[in-house]
Amino acid sequence: MRLPLFLLPASLAVLFLAGCVASTPQTRISDNRTLYASFPSEVQRKVSAGEVDIGFTEEMVGLAMGKPGRKLTRSDETGEAEVWIYYKRKPRVSLGFGVSSGGYGGVGTGVSMSTANNPEDEVRRIIFHEGKVTAIETMVR
Repeated sequence: MRLPLFLLPASLAVLFLAGCVASTPQTRISDNRTLYASFPSEVQRKVSAGEVDIGFTEEMVGLAMGKPGRKLTRSDETGEAEVWIYYKRKPRVSLGFGVSSGGYGGVGTGVSMSTANNPEDEVRRIIFHEGKVTAIETMVR
């Protein structure tokens, strides 16, 4: 069975979104069993719940929360810090369909996808000094 050409962009959008399913702490733990097993039991409990705490390493945060949407470097009186910024995970997709009745006629479709991180979608910042979490900022709305 052949897919009509005008449905191709929509089909590609569905495949793209299927590949964008966010990972969970459980999938990240499954992929990194040895690392997870090396953590103390209290850390394992928090990582499994997707939580982070002061003193966590970058590896612990990565398993608990996944990859950050952005990383920044911050300098202050205490020195350099790395800031991991997390966003709501919600890809934006729009589909368009058009029909022309002009001289040549025709049918067209279009797909627009964006996973851009907007500042208003920011939910958490994790601040690291020397590889350990020293502050956690959670956005309140």
